[in-house]
Amino acid sequence: MQDMENLSDVSHLVNEIKHKKLYNSLDIALKTEELLEKLISHDQWKSARELMKLVKSRIKFIRKDLPTETTATSIMRHILKIIREEYESAAKKKGEGQSLHQLVTANSSDILDYSENLGSLRSSILDHLGEYKVEIESSSDNIAAQASEHIHTDEMIMTVGKSNTVEKFLKTAAKDRNFKVVVVEGAPFYYGHSMAASLAKSNIQTIVIPDSAVFAMMSRVNKVIISTHTVLANGGLRAASGIHSVALAAKQFSVPVVVLSHMYKFTPLYVVSNNHEAFNICASPADVIPPSAGKILNDIDVYNPIFDYVPPELVTLFISHQGGNAPSYVYRLLSELYHQDDYDV
Repeated sequence: MQDMENLSDVSHLVNEIKHKKLYNSLDIALKTEELLEKLISHDQWKSARELMKLVKSRIKFIRKDLPTETTATSIMRHILKIIREEYESAAKKKGEGQSLHQLVTANSSDILDYSENLGSLRSSILDHLGEYKVEIESSSDNIAAQASEHIHTDEMIMTVGKSNTVEKFLKTAAKDRNFKVVVVEGAPFYYGHSMAASLAKSNIQTIVIPDSAVFAMMSRVNKVIISTHTVLANGGLRAASGIHSVALAAKQFSVPVVVLSHMYKFTPLYVVSNNHEAFNICASPADVIPPSAGKILNDIDVYNPIFDYVPPELVTLFISHQGGNAPSYVYRLLSELYHQDDYDV
């Protein structure tokens, strides 16, 4: 009972995600950062090891209840690295005042097990978290600021469905570039319609096409720009359903596929197919075949997957707030974001 009470904060976060009160990744990221900021500020932990145990228990809770949710767990993994860095920095400063004899005879395991009570640790972690929160909040603006480097006058850009990050990227580029955007409507949810309407309001020439017209249209496209739900450890994507076929068509016509992604969407997890455990979610099949379809419903099974797996060889470039990187560089980005000991939490 005590454990359930201790995890009430993350249980509330999980419920908000399940009930779509937190829908986009930015809201989830900021809510997760806020949750851990409160935990670090108010919980009666004594050492970095105790604090890391509290954070890891919350990661495990989310992975159990929401196996497809990676934004919240990625934020927590990065904060685990922040805790490690601040502890090691504080321990190093403390060591500067020790005698040579104390340094030589000190057991290295005492330093690396994060068990020492360092008085300044809480405030230094909170300061670092403040900087991290600003980084999260400004990530979309920093990605959009690179738009003019990747979109040129008279180009035709293809995108799929609705993405706030892609929308801001295209609107920023449109301030000093004239180009056309082809929006794939993204059946059966048709989020592309609202995306196209928003772009058109900003005086961007916009064409909406059905998913079935992607291959026919691709030969006229200069660049595909999309967002993603998750960037996997091998550089592959867990992206909106339909994006895999768009990426395949782009490869056929040698059209570069550019993926806009916040750093908290990068995960150390591997997934190699749509059927991998905890990879996909199926929405209501009523969006594909309505109940009014009649007797045919008795003879078929209908699946409506939310995500596609897009292998890394179909991706040309990732753009984050840090700049552009090839899929082969994802391993390096992961080592900068997370500590290796926290990959399997």
